[in-house]
Amino acid sequence: MERASGILLHPTSLPSESGIGDLGREAYRFADWLERAGQKIWQVLPLGPVGYGESPYQLFSAFAGSPLLIAMKDSAKIPSRPERVEFERVAPWKMGRLRDAFREGAVEADSSSDFPWLDEFAQFMALKSANGGKPWWEWDARAKADREEIEFQKFLQRVFFRQWNDLKSYCHNRGIKLMGDLPIYVAKDSADVWARPELFHFESVAGVPPDYFSATGQLWGNPIYRWDRMAADGYRWWTERMQAALEMFDVVRMDHFRGFEAFWEVPADEPTAVNGRWTKGPGAEIFRVLEKHLGRLPIVAENLGVITPEVEAIREEFGFPGMAVLQFAFGTDPQAPTFQPHNYPRNLAAYTGTHDNDTAMGWWRSEGGDSTRTAEGVRREKAKALAYLGCQHGGAGEMNWLMIRTLMMSVADTAIFPMQDVLGLGSEARMNTPSVARGNWRWRVTPEQAWPDPRRLRQLSELYGRI
Repeated sequence: MERASGILLHPTSLPSESGIGDLGREAYRFADWLERAGQKIWQVLPLGPVGYGESPYQLFSAFAGSPLLIAMKDSAKIPSRPERVEFERVAPWKMGRLRDAFREGAVEADSSSDFPWLDEFAQFMALKSANGGKPWWEWDARAKADREEIEFQKFLQRVFFRQWNDLKSYCHNRGIKLMGDLPIYVAKDSADVWARPELFHFESVAGVPPDYFSATGQLWGNPIYRWDRMAADGYRWWTERMQAALEMFDVVRMDHFRGFEAFWEVPADEPTAVNGRWTKGPGAEIFRVLEKHLGRLPIVAENLGVITPEVEAIREEFGFPGMAVLQFAFGTDPQAPTFQPHNYPRNLAAYTGTHDNDTAMGWWRSEGGDSTRTAEGVRREKAKALAYLGCQHGGAGEMNWLMIRTLMMSVADTAIFPMQDVLGLGSEARMNTPSVARGNWRWRVTPEQAWPDPRRLRQLSELYGRI
């Protein structure tokens, strides 16, 4: 990774008149703003078709793109809240518009080169439609996939990838790299699990033990991989998945990297993640296979949480940058010192916060109750942050910019800031609250907020050698 900085902003958070951000005009305006602000990286969350809870980490496919991100004509408008995505209103409305466009031939779709996974995915989505949207294990065996529905699903993917590739080229022409996000797990109700159930355990599910965000841990509910069967097949599915990701992105953030060394396995009937156990994963072997087929991997390893020397040994073997989150630097967690900038290595991606954190200003204004921190713990954390950031005597009113500046001047090669932190927004702009199933992933930049004066960010980028 060259020395650079960038912005984390999921496309659904872009302004638009269709109730949800997309790959249209505002995405290009944002790319122009990144260039003016001296930012070289645009990081996004997973871009696939969302399922349960509208979460980009619970997708109907590990390969497909989300139809909700397809840009429609300017005439496609829906009255909506500019600061929130109302999925329950927007999704059926937009899918109806897309279906009309498909039937009328009103949107250009590139069918010159289809994808190896497309037939399987289209069949899955058509069968899901024929079964009233139920998960695949509840389908009626007599239900048949409608031919027009299959073609509609293929049309959506062709349009999505045409628009994505156009946007990617535009960003590249402005010196901007695109960083994607690869969830370690896939949703049970997905084309991937439906088509290859033999590669998954269903009697246990994925999660993490009690952590900063929840005293009962996080119960994700994703099925666990049968790593022995994947190894016997030469990790073919993983190779195909990583290849598809590298065709979309310049850099890939590997979510929950520690799960490759050992993962938290919870019986499927447990109500929380407390009663789980650590189970060994494939370790370095899977990355050796991936590099054999795909070459050196441009991966950022999300190594947050319970990290052991064995996890770090895998990351260091392949030279993957790890992550540090500045919000975690001032608490009592034993790993807090590793998140303090004076301890950073160069081969690191440093964040003010991630999609799972509160915003910088929300974190700063918090009095506890939003995580496992107590009110007294928050008080001590703030006192340490004030001392560390050099603002005991004032200046904390712009805590977001203090944190941005601190990471800019650090030796970490990569510094990433959620757009909410650049805008100085509070907890109302939080993207996700872990262990809370509903109401996440909805924040949007309003038209009034788009796009701020880029000079302050550019000045910091120039001052600290990130341009």
